[in-house]
Amino acid sequence: MKILIKNIKELVQIEQSPGGLKRGRSMGILATLKDAWLSIENDLITGFGEMKYFPGISDWTNLEVIDATGKMVFPCWCDSHTHLVYAGSRELEFVDRINGLSYEEIAGRGGGILNSAKQLQAATEEELIQSALNRLNEIKCFGTGAVEIKSGYGLTIASELKMLRVIKKLKEISPLTIQATFLGAHAIPPEYKGQKEKYISIITNEMLPAIAEEKLADFCDVFCEKNYFSKDDTIKILEVAAKYGIKGKIHAEQLSHSGGIEAGVQCGAISVDHLEFASENDIELLKNSNTIPTILPGAQFFLGLQIPPARKMIDAGLPLAISSDYNPGSCPSGNMNFMISLACINYKITPEEAINAATINSAFAMGLGNSHGSICVGKKANIFITKEVSSYGFLPYSFSNNLVERVILNGEIPGRI
Repeated sequence: MKILIKNIKELVQIEQSPGGLKRGRSMGILATLKDAWLSIENDLITGFGEMKYFPGISDWTNLEVIDATGKMVFPCWCDSHTHLVYAGSRELEFVDRINGLSYEEIAGRGGGILNSAKQLQAATEEELIQSALNRLNEIKCFGTGAVEIKSGYGLTIASELKMLRVIKKLKEISPLTIQATFLGAHAIPPEYKGQKEKYISIITNEMLPAIAEEKLADFCDVFCEKNYFSKDDTIKILEVAAKYGIKGKIHAEQLSHSGGIEAGVQCGAISVDHLEFASENDIELLKNSNTIPTILPGAQFFLGLQIPPARKMIDAGLPLAISSDYNPGSCPSGNMNFMISLACINYKITPEEAINAATINSAFAMGLGNSHGSICVGKKANIFITKEVSSYGFLPYSFSNNLVERVILNGEIPGRI
């Protein structure tokens, strides 16, 4: 299929050739082209330019022409951190927090991650696939075209493999680009209470070999946090994952300062995520690494946590990424438009910085920077067209509205998944 979009008010996040991460001051620069056109063939972007150089069309066969007068075109959002496969909601815990209980207190009563694990273990693969497809359709309508999905609500060999097989199936049937992450080290199962080392041994000696054999995971994640997995536990697990060719990610410094960023830098993790309790020393460590700091504004907002030092990270020259953390407990939303608004409003990040963080930088944070995250000839044709808007800054400004009018994934206009 061929698509030609004309009269684009502004084509956002353009690159003449594939570039790298946007770091520091460069995050404040957003390359755009006004009064533009964009061409797509099959699943790739094949050209773009100003309307005064609009190409002549010799072959109209199988060509759809879209008039985008007054509208903008963006590369699809890349959401590099979600727990989108789950069974059941946790709104009762939401009420518990309103009534004064902390995330840790809820977890101590058998809620939190263990609650989701109990529900997931009882669900069938088909039930999980269908509910996840509904969520994928939801985030697609908000402009997300690539998404990372974690396991971690299984916490047994059988259930972790079940989750990862569900994600593998979603990769096959969904038009979204999906990356899979193994997060067996998400919590200590009740049956291993007081026996954390035994559970870690199961992760390293049983789960990881089985996952590697079936090629079920692109990444391996660890929840490095007080009362969960320590810095040393995290390093141990990620070093074993690396032996199987599975690169690390880390839930780091979310509820306390627990050494997750240090572990991530030491292990060469692709990203460290959350970062509410990141320190000045952590920022210095990240400056001398290739690990991408990723903030999750939705989870910080929903749990009422302290604000991560996102502004300091950008000012220090780091390549910040933004993701949603879509999950049933701490961020029941995958709306990346809202995540960008939260980052701008609460963290004092500019619209240019936020868009860079949610497109090209988040693409690199999920290993897709060379194919996603920008408008570039040869990259995947994952784009969205806005409704008529005054500027790209209107997206984070209009925080409660979905301004995405049409989404194109892999060069096609998908219906409901």
